[in-house]
Amino acid sequence: MVEKGALTGRPRHYTPYEVALHSAPDDCWVSFLGGVYNLTGIIKNNEGPLVQPLSRAAGQDISHWFIPENGKVVTHIDPITNLERPHCPEGRFLHIAPNEPVASWDTSFGTPWWKDKSTQVGLLSKRTQVIRVKNVLTSQEHKLEVPSEEIIREIRDRYLDYNWHASSYTWKVMLVKDGELVFTVLDLDKTLEENGVINENDDFEACSIPDDYYIPVIHLYYKDDLTVA
Repeated sequence: MVEKGALTGRPRHYTPYEVALHSAPDDCWVSFLGGVYNLTGIIKNNEGPLVQPLSRAAGQDISHWFIPENGKVVTHIDPITNLERPHCPEGRFLHIAPNEPVASWDTSFGTPWWKDKSTQVGLLSKRTQVIRVKNVLTSQEHKLEVPSEEIIREIRDRYLDYNWHASSYTWKVMLVKDGELVFTVLDLDKTLEENGVINENDDFEACSIPDDYYIPVIHLYYKDDLTVA
């Protein structure tokens, strides 16, 4: 089931790095076709060689296993039988029928795992951005990689790992307005880009500029309110 933010009710987005943290058979996440899925239970409940490709793919994006237009498994023409068969270069995996008819093939599993939305935990970010969050009161600074789809309120939830009183601060960024640099309060219900914080990673890459050449800084100003976010 897709996780949603407690405050926003929006689907949770994950960065590729966050997916990669779940890279073991007993903690197996994968992403494909824009979704992020927790396959840990599937691997646990289906021991055997057919889950090995899933275990080896833990923490990775496996979109190339599927056809984007319909979500079906990619196929090819078998050179021996000259029939269209699922293409499994990593090895035949769970819920893929064997090439030859066999009496032991059990079709009672119902929905194949790649169509089972109950394992989906969220969406894979199409684009991420690195920001620096600086606490003006304490001078502490933390670097965060965040999905470009997230609104500031969701980014603030990520920052709770570093400061439980994140809601007690006003979030500001320095923007150019009328030719002058002005500290501007961020709208919590808009994304970074909607707030004027542009992701320039693509431009940097096109110009062969290191992606850490410039990292936007979000400044936190204490509001004299110890609200726990």
